[in-house]
Amino acid sequence: MAKASTAKKFTLTAASAAVLGVMSLGAQADQTDIDFGGYVKLDMLVSDYADGQAPASANIGRQQYIPSITPVGGEGDDLTTDFHARQSRFFLTSKTELDNGETLTGHIEMDFQLTPDGDERISNSYNPRLRQAFLKYGKWTFGQTWSNFQDLNVLAESVDFIGITDGIIFVRQAQIRYTSGGFSASIENPETTVTETRAGGAAAPGGRIVSSDGFVPDVTFKYTGKTDNLTWQASALLRQLAYDVPQTGDDETTFGYGVSLGAKYTFGMDDIRASITTGSGLGRYLGLNTWNGAYIDSNGELEAIDSTGVSFAYRHFWTEKLRSNVVYSRGWADADGELLESVNPGAYTEYTQRLAFNLMYSPASNLTFGAEISQANRETEANVDGDLNRLQLMAMYKF
Repeated sequence: MAKASTAKKFTLTAASAAVLGVMSLGAQADQTDIDFGGYVKLDMLVSDYADGQAPASANIGRQQYIPSITPVGGEGDDLTTDFHARQSRFFLTSKTELDNGETLTGHIEMDFQLTPDGDERISNSYNPRLRQAFLKYGKWTFGQTWSNFQDLNVLAESVDFIGITDGIIFVRQAQIRYTSGGFSASIENPETTVTETRAGGAAAPGGRIVSSDGFVPDVTFKYTGKTDNLTWQASALLRQLAYDVPQTGDDETTFGYGVSLGAKYTFGMDDIRASITTGSGLGRYLGLNTWNGAYIDSNGELEAIDSTGVSFAYRHFWTEKLRSNVVYSRGWADADGELLESVNPGAYTEYTQRLAFNLMYSPASNLTFGAEISQANRETEANVDGDLNRLQLMAMYKF
């Protein structure tokens, strides 16, 4: 997964920017710098679903690794091959120096990954999706961007879209953030995912309810520090989990929290990245929502689900142009007895994990070819497991 792109810069005077309609400012500005960049990426995947049926070609698991959908407990399927360029992305960033001494920054970023429209029959046409759209003024950020709870420094260089998916926080959402030095705090969009346990409920027992009944925003705090070759961060999440139970009309709520520690250590050209995250009611924040934030107990009340994730990555440069990465991630949840009595243990995930090795070759600074082999594993509370073995190749040009 690329985390940076070469950008093309353009400078607009205040007059020309006004003509083009690219700014509307309360304060006067002398000029606006426009950066445009992104990358084009081709992914080629060969997947072996060792313990179950391969998902349909339109399934998101055929585009990237999704921990919760690795098949378990079945007969292995034939190998599948997928080619796509949906991860290709572009962004536009503007920076305006205001006459009050502040800088106003706007950023919008889009790609084509995971969108439901389009097919592989004729044109392979896909809709763009919004990744980020935010503005920065002084110490404040307003808009959609990475959650302040997340640590971007621990993201490994991977051919897969994320790589260390199972054990990390990975969320983009609308928020208001304040940053001062290494400290930042935010209020972010609340969204609760709930495991249904009742027969005749809003979903089948064990199914997911997505609730937008929350009133209180998710609150995060983070501190990032750097000492010599070590960069580290500690973050915390406080949230209210909420669901309006249809049978009673009452809003059921419970408290959720999480803490995360991450670090990156650089020695020479090489680096090691590691993280640990744990909490109660983490839900959608961990492992692409492998586990929900809460379940409905026998009294119709919400009970938060405890979950934990870890990640590790080591990058080694063989030469300036050739490097390799070893990445591992694991996520797991603690399901109590009442929850397991109400759902099918054979369908409820106990843990997921993934181990991968890749080689990356960059003949030029903006051109990279990569190859990655990986094995992912998912096991349920009934001790039924399944493996996903995958070879993934890529070619990527950053502009």
